[in-house]
Amino acid sequence: MRTLHVKATCLKWKLKDKQKGLTTVEYAVAGALVAATLVAAFQGLGAQVEAVITFLTGEITVP
Repeated sequence: MRTLHVKATCLKWKLKDKQKGLTTVEYAVAGALVAATLVAAFQGLGAQVEAVITFLTGEITVP
């Protein structure tokens, strides 16, 4: 009976290590998604800022 307990404990630790590895992968995927979203947002924002600057430049008259 003691051997069974030892085997069960070893199996539990092995599964816990695998879960830790999966958690790392999940964080990496989530980080990549956040980064991709930020890149897309800043690209869209950059286009809007460029449009405003172009408009303002056209409105400014040099005396």
